[in-house]
Amino acid sequence: MSGQLTVARQGRVMVLTMDDAATKNALGPEMMAAARDALTQAAEDPGVGAIVLTGANGTFCSGGNLGRLLGNAKADPEVTRASLERFHGWTRAMRACPKPVVAAVEGAAAGAGFSVALGCDLIVAAEDAVFTLAYVKVGLNPDGGASAFLARAATPQLAAEIMFEGGKIGAARLAQLAIVNRVVAPGTALAEALAWAERLAEGPTLAIGRAKRLIESGFGAPDDQLDREAAFFVEALHGAEAAEGITAFFEKRAPSYPR
Repeated sequence: MSGQLTVARQGRVMVLTMDDAATKNALGPEMMAAARDALTQAAEDPGVGAIVLTGANGTFCSGGNLGRLLGNAKADPEVTRASLERFHGWTRAMRACPKPVVAAVEGAAAGAGFSVALGCDLIVAAEDAVFTLAYVKVGLNPDGGASAFLARAATPQLAAEIMFEGGKIGAARLAQLAIVNRVVAPGTALAEALAWAERLAEGPTLAIGRAKRLIESGFGAPDDQLDREAAFFVEALHGAEAAEGITAFFEKRAPSYPR
């Protein structure tokens, strides 16, 4: 166990499991750093041909920890920026890794959890998996590269719907939109992702790595967008809308945003 991320090997596949039952695998500094380090290691290890990212306890990831964000909002904005850099270090490591990264999604992929799934090369999701970018519901903007990855995968209208509304989207709809690759029976996403990763790991590693780089260059690397996301997130978290949105969330009431 490294922080809240379990790192295991199954043949030539590295399996990264987000595991924090108390928070439904919410992202924290230790998990972010551990994921970045594991992906950097995988990139350099010739014994690793593919990576699978999943969540324990029937949930992929519930997103960022709002309690921690509320604390960050009361601190210097540089604290928020440093936290975002840890998260975006994970995103950058995932995109820079020349090995394919397959997400296995059960349960919820919410907020930053959806961002993490979008940052993977391939997504396998259970039929009853639910995805949501609910940042807007607490007066925030996406981070982790979600806006860049949605801009690649979706029309501007769909990206706007997902980010403006912050509603729940089922795996079947995302598969129809070619954002999720495969939809499988509940409880089988990890097995399917592992089987797929094992096949990819036996393929020509260098050729797959070059193909991944060509995809990145074809769409434009997300680095600039990560920087913009970080700037907007800091502005949002330290503004009046997020203060009201996060407070309302904890008080279990509808927010009343300043006008």
